[in-house]
Amino acid sequence: QVQLIESGGGSVQAGGSLRLSCAASEDIISRNCMGWFRQAPAKEREGVAIMDRDGWTDYADSVKGRFTISRDNAKATLYLQMNTLKPEDTATYYCAARRSSLCIGMAVRYFLFWGQGTQVTVSS
Repeated sequence: QVQLIESGGGSVQAGGSLRLSCAASEDIISRNCMGWFRQAPAKEREGVAIMDRDGWTDYADSVKGRFTISRDNAKATLYLQMNTLKPEDTATYYCAARRSSLCIGMAVRYFLFWGQGTQVTVSS
């Protein structure tokens, strides 16, 4: 059973930064397509950033240039560095993994394993 555990959420003022972490119970961080998603109240869950086994990455337009996805294979941990945060970034952030090493997009339906989420609140 794959377990993904997010941490690093919190409250920050607009313009600030946070780094989210996702620890995995198995060695999937380095082998599988991994992603970060977020869900704001009354909104659908949306993809934020994805990374495949070879290090290829993609980002939602709303976070390009501000967020960076990365991983530490030795620590089996995925990261999301979030800079220049905006109030509209407020959401619960989720780490997710595909069963495959290939990333084919940021649709929620492509990802099988999910963490429990960590809350990010950005105040103006």
